[in-house]
Amino acid sequence: MCAKKAGAAEVYACELSKTMYELACEVVAANGMDGSIKLLHMKSLEMEVPRDIPHRVSLVVTETVDAGLFGEGIIESLIHAWHHLLLPPQRGENEFKDPSATGRVIPAGATVFGMAVECMEIRRHHRLCVSEVGSLSMAAAGELRSPVSCSSEPDDSMEPYTTERLSRLPGGFKALTEPFTALNIDFNNVQELEGLSSREVQQIRLPVIQEGELDALAVWFQLHLDEESSLSTGPREDTCWEQAVYPVHSTRGFGLKPHDELVVEVSCRDAYLRLCSVAVIRDGHEIRLDKHLDLQLLKSISNANPEAELCSALACLQTDQNQTKDLCMLECSEMALLNHQDYHQGFCSAMAKLIFQLRSKCEKRSGGNSDLGECVNSTDCGDLLYVLDVSEGFSLLSLIAASQGHVKAYSSVEKNKQQDVLRRLAHSNNIPEQRLEFWLNHMEDEQGMLQRPSREKLWSAIILDCVETCGLIRQKLMEKASLARCLLEEGGHIFPERIVVHGMLVESDMLLLESAVQGQEPTLGFNIAPFINQFTVPVHVFLDFSTLECRRLSESVELFVLDLMNTNANYTNREVKVQATSAGRVTAIPFWYHIFLYQEISVSTLSQRSHWKQAAVVLQQPLQVRAGDWVRLAVKLYKSTISIAAHIDEAPGPME
Repeated sequence: MCAKKAGAAEVYACELSKTMYELACEVVAANGMDGSIKLLHMKSLEMEVPRDIPHRVSLVVTETVDAGLFGEGIIESLIHAWHHLLLPPQRGENEFKDPSATGRVIPAGATVFGMAVECMEIRRHHRLCVSEVGSLSMAAAGELRSPVSCSSEPDDSMEPYTTERLSRLPGGFKALTEPFTALNIDFNNVQELEGLSSREVQQIRLPVIQEGELDALAVWFQLHLDEESSLSTGPREDTCWEQAVYPVHSTRGFGLKPHDELVVEVSCRDAYLRLCSVAVIRDGHEIRLDKHLDLQLLKSISNANPEAELCSALACLQTDQNQTKDLCMLECSEMALLNHQDYHQGFCSAMAKLIFQLRSKCEKRSGGNSDLGECVNSTDCGDLLYVLDVSEGFSLLSLIAASQGHVKAYSSVEKNKQQDVLRRLAHSNNIPEQRLEFWLNHMEDEQGMLQRPSREKLWSAIILDCVETCGLIRQKLMEKASLARCLLEEGGHIFPERIVVHGMLVESDMLLLESAVQGQEPTLGFNIAPFINQFTVPVHVFLDFSTLECRRLSESVELFVLDLMNTNANYTNREVKVQATSAGRVTAIPFWYHIFLYQEISVSTLSQRSHWKQAAVVLQQPLQVRAGDWVRLAVKLYKSTISIAAHIDEAPGPME
């Protein structure tokens, strides 16, 4: 539409997604251009002249770039466009041709920048940062890390990078090097595009500017639209792009110091931009980062006799090579969960308390003839307590339960390598092999997952995974809880036992702008908002409330309670009154959870150390409030989905 408005004689557009193609047809028609723009429901790689367009064109405009620049296939698309859709390019600066007889691309090119950073939030999502999890030693776990890993050689099992908005990371980040130029690309040079994947691996040496632990390379780019205009996706820019993050997987971490030089390799072997931290130059010696060197040894290398100490560190390499065979990939959210110490310690305490109480009842029933301490730690006495963990993905909770003594735990972990990790940890933590079972991988439905073992007693505890990493209640949670209650022995328990939802009134323009198009001004006067806003989602997920750009207009308030142990205590609707503490526009209600595992033992999803993020209900119509106003919130829970409507309450005072 911009091209047509600027005076282009013929305009063609292609869109592969059926939904977006149909939306584009509606938008073009609503703006009176349906007769002058031809829309094609196909991928550009499938377009042919003259079948789809009558002749070659003089301009191609594309925004098929992701945070890592090449991840959406712009190189392949432009190579195809130059060979099949575009007029030939202008050959040189001194060649004067009719512009309508030559082809060009917008954007004209890009420059990629990078920077080494220290960031705890990135670290805990990509490698194990703790030596113990819920009283379990992790020494025998092998190497646990995320599947985001980069090398100059392509590997289909790995993702080369992930994405983060660095400015919104909890705890922030520290720049360990100055920004450096990693790569330049000219989109108007087809030979350069075709030669990108065969470029030699480029090695760059970066001076370290301040001390810190090397966690990742952060990458962004400047998109050169033409000779005058450009867009930057840098960490300090306000754009729709995040930054690409290439995490470092050194098992024990690596500390950089001023005067070090970080060696980075840059390549594009498979049309993905790859940046890899490969070595550190310290006191004239190269230390390879792809080897499992001990961080403390490296920190101790002094200027006095670095050669001898380096030899001592390198001597450790041979034994550490065995770790590669014990490598296990976990999702980023699973790594963050493993590093969430409060959750595992809370669960450990809650499970110990429940088991003690159940064994106490057992002791009373047996007439007090056996010693409880001996009973709990014995592998031979009485009936075992049965614990079922139906957590999503990788979970250590079954193993933590089995470590309590006199418990047989059943895990729902399915992947063979993950099961091997649990077996190694069980063995190294002196948990008998027969106390951990993996029987759920063969179950085909959710109800089957909750059935008790054949010919065995009812469950003493069932562990449910209640909250998704994104900040929402898991689907069918209450249905699972109802079924689980039927399978508990007398005195048995569901973990967690209840969930309390908390929220707050906030004013956040950012949440408004990211949830819906606000009027016609952002779209240059074109009528787009009514069409694209049909896809507005009322709940914004994966929020970090600690870094959310907002004004808090109230204190936190309890919105809802989900009781997993008592079905009669639950409800689907609740009205809550909250008093505004400041004047402003209520645009959203962020919410989070206080998860009560057992009695008063609890964890909060609001903690910065949590693996959970927060979510927010964005109001369709912002609500203007004054300090002291009471706002009535109508909170509903339907099929595990929370919705909130808000309006000013004319009756003063809180609700009973």
